[in-house]
Amino acid sequence: MAPSKSSSSKRAAKSQSGTRNLTILAVALALLTALYYFLDSHLEWFYIFSPSHLQDLSQRALAAHGNDTRAAVAFIVGELSEKLPGGYVNLDEEWIFNNAGGAMGAMYIIHASITEYLIIFGTAIGTEGHSGRHTADDYFYILAGTELAFTPGSYEPEVYPVGTVHHLKRGNVKQYKMPEACFALEYARGWIPPMLGFGYADTFTSTLDFPTLWRTTWVTGREMVSNLARGKM
Repeated sequence: MAPSKSSSSKRAAKSQSGTRNLTILAVALALLTALYYFLDSHLEWFYIFSPSHLQDLSQRALAAHGNDTRAAVAFIVGELSEKLPGGYVNLDEEWIFNNAGGAMGAMYIIHASITEYLIIFGTAIGTEGHSGRHTADDYFYILAGTELAFTPGSYEPEVYPVGTVHHLKRGNVKQYKMPEACFALEYARGWIPPMLGFGYADTFTSTLDFPTLWRTTWVTGREMVSNLARGKM
């Protein structure tokens, strides 16, 4: 029995609708890809911190306060809040445990936005782990103690004592270790949201510390949303 004209028309209309939807999806994907590459090549438009200033600030904080890390942190945060008024700098010293890549420490989130984060990260007893492979450059300004780093093929560790900076380039990965007490000003610039998965993974595969996960999410989300409201990506 031959199909009716109405059945043929419905199939044709359905086929045309599917083709149209695929075309719209392809165009949308192409536009989003073009937008991503455009923004990725102009990320400097959105940065409010600079690695050179943070290195200078860290060294001046150390020169002013020596081994008093708490005072050095207060010095750094105080100058940044004066340089960047309007709420870009979180003045509440909210310390939160952080487990990522097998390492454990604590962090104080000074700034978090779509393209940058600035934290104090460290531990009073030492730790070791995987750096993660990230969508942002990471700068680690050592304020106390020493950090060691290792890449495959090396026979000697990279050594970063107080006053130095360890730059982990976007897309690279290392093993790192803080043999004893070590604290650093950590600055990441690039795409920050994709880094959150690395920061969350250990909760689900190891620690099951969901209260800390909630605090991390709340403080990070609060800072990102408030900075977006100020027009800061």
